[in-house]
Amino acid sequence: MIQPIYLYGSEVLRARAQEADLSRKEELTQLITDLKDTLAKADGCGLAAPQIGVSLRVLIVDGTVMADVYDYLADFKRVMINPVVLEESEKKCEFNEGCLSIPGIYADVQRPESMTVRYFNENFEEVTEKLDRFACRMVQHEMSHLDGVVFTDLVAPIRKKMLSKKLVNISHGKVSVHYKAKIK
Repeated sequence: MIQPIYLYGSEVLRARAQEADLSRKEELTQLITDLKDTLAKADGCGLAAPQIGVSLRVLIVDGTVMADVYDYLADFKRVMINPVVLEESEKKCEFNEGCLSIPGIYADVQRPESMTVRYFNENFEEVTEKLDRFACRMVQHEMSHLDGVVFTDLVAPIRKKMLSKKLVNISHGKVSVHYKAKIK
């Protein structure tokens, strides 16, 4: 079911999400379905459970929507339950990021170029995977949400200052989006 996406200023986006209880498969399966439905309606490439008001360590990414720009993402879709970074590259790269919870704002963010992550997939199987390029970026962005961090926290201080009025406006509901949204 399509859920509202919580916008910047919502408390749930600032809390560290709790580890998901893998024995609650029915509830997690419904959460994953809600995340997929909501992401499809919002036309994004990733969504974390806190963005729909559920403070659990669950995220989805769908690189297929970016395949016209990055052809290697043509089949890249992941559900990650309780993801853990095992290793990150020391080398950083910079990409322009945006977020469904912070509509209309884009900024360059530096993150590790590659990483190895361990998680449980939607079949509750443990997976260890090395990610790089934009696939890595999408997962890192969503994992930040699980720790209560939004991408604007990671931009250069001068850029953050330049964005501050827009961020305040979003937190007061002064924003237009084409998907269900709320601030709480």
